[in-house]
Amino acid sequence: MKNTIIIGNTSDNPFAIDVAHFCGQVVDISDVIALKDFQNTEFCPRFINDETAFEDIGYYLKGKTVVIVSTQSLTFSRNSLSMRNLVIARAAKDNGAEQVILMEPDLFYSCQDRGPRHEHSFFNEERSAEIRKKFDGQPFTALLYAQLLSLAGVDQAFTIHNHSFSTQNLFQKELNGYFHNYVPCDIFSHYLASSGIVDPGKTILCAPDKGAVPFVQMIKDEMSHLNPPILKMDKVRSGERAIEMEPSEDSDIGMEDIEGKDVIVFDDMVRTGTTIVKCCRILKQYKPRRIIFCVTHFHSSAESREKLADHSIDEIVTTNTIPAILNRDQQGRLRKKITVLKLENWIANKLNKIVTGKEIASSPGELYSVDISSKNPRWKQHISSAFGNK
Repeated sequence: MKNTIIIGNTSDNPFAIDVAHFCGQVVDISDVIALKDFQNTEFCPRFINDETAFEDIGYYLKGKTVVIVSTQSLTFSRNSLSMRNLVIARAAKDNGAEQVILMEPDLFYSCQDRGPRHEHSFFNEERSAEIRKKFDGQPFTALLYAQLLSLAGVDQAFTIHNHSFSTQNLFQKELNGYFHNYVPCDIFSHYLASSGIVDPGKTILCAPDKGAVPFVQMIKDEMSHLNPPILKMDKVRSGERAIEMEPSEDSDIGMEDIEGKDVIVFDDMVRTGTTIVKCCRILKQYKPRRIIFCVTHFHSSAESREKLADHSIDEIVTTNTIPAILNRDQQGRLRKKITVLKLENWIANKLNKIVTGKEIASSPGELYSVDISSKNPRWKQHISSAFGNK
C-alpha cells in the first residue's frame, strides 16, 4: 500500500494501530498525526512533517491516500468521534491528500436511516403516513452524516456488515459509488467449521427475523460443502419491546427437525438482546444439542449482558468491530460463553483491495485471531490449539 497513511481519530487506539501494522505501515500512528485539543476544547489535528521544510507547505500529503480508522470508544461519544472524522478529513485534504478513506466498522448514524418525509428514505419503497409518523420531528441523520463526510473531503467509506439498505444506498450516492460494505461471513464460517464449537454435519442455521435472512444465506453459501438447512423465524412486534415469533413457512426445515442438532442463530447486531433471547427460548423448547449466537456488532450494555446470559444461549461468537467487547468488564458474566474474533488483519486485507485493487492471498484462518476469557470452559482447548499442542 505505497503512499498510504493509516491513522486513528483518537490517541493510542489499539484497533487502528493493529490495522496499520497488518497493512505494513512501519511508522507509528502517533508519529504521523498529532491529535490535540485547544484549551477551549476545540479539536485540532495536525499531520506531522519536517519542520525545517518550507517548500511543501500545504502540500505535504500530495499524492497520498489517508485512511482514518474510526471505532466506537469508551472515552469519546460517537458524536465527538464523528466530528473528529470530519476535521481530520479536512486536514488531510487541506494538506494535499489525493484521497481520504474512512474505515468505520460500525458505521455511525446508520440506524437513523429515514426521516418524516416521503423522500427521506433510500429504501425505494413507499411509506405510509403511519410509518412516517414514527419519525415526525426527527432529522434524516444518516444522510446528513454522509453529506458532511463528503463535504469534509472523504472520498470513500469502508464499513462492516451494515444492515440498512437505505444507508447503503445513500452512502453510495453521496460518495459517488465508493462505499464498501464487507460482511465477515468467511470468518464466521471458518471459525464454526474449525473450532469444534459445533458438529458441522449436524448444523442448522437460523435467521431470527427477515432482516437476517441475507446474512444467513451468505453463511450457507460459504458452507456449501455441508449445505446446512436454514430455519427462518418471523417476528411480530406487539409493542416497543414486546415481540412474538414463529417459524416461517419458507424455512428449509421445521421446528421438529432441530432436536439433537446444533442451531446457530445469526444477526448483524445486538443492543438489548430482546429478539435473540426470545428466539433462542423458542428454539430451546425443541431440544437442540446446542444453541450458538453469532453476531457481527456487539453493543455491550447492562441490559444486553443480563439478557444474553439466558440459559437458552450456550455460546456467543462475535467480532471486535466495537473493540470494547474485548474488555472483560464489558463482557461481564458473558465472558463464560463469549468468543471474540479479531478482524484487524481481515480489514487490512480488504483495505489493500480498495487501495490497490488486490487482496493479499490468505486463507480465512490467517485473517483473524481469537480472544477467549479463561473463564470460558473452552479456553484451555483454545490455548492448546493456538500453541499446536493437540
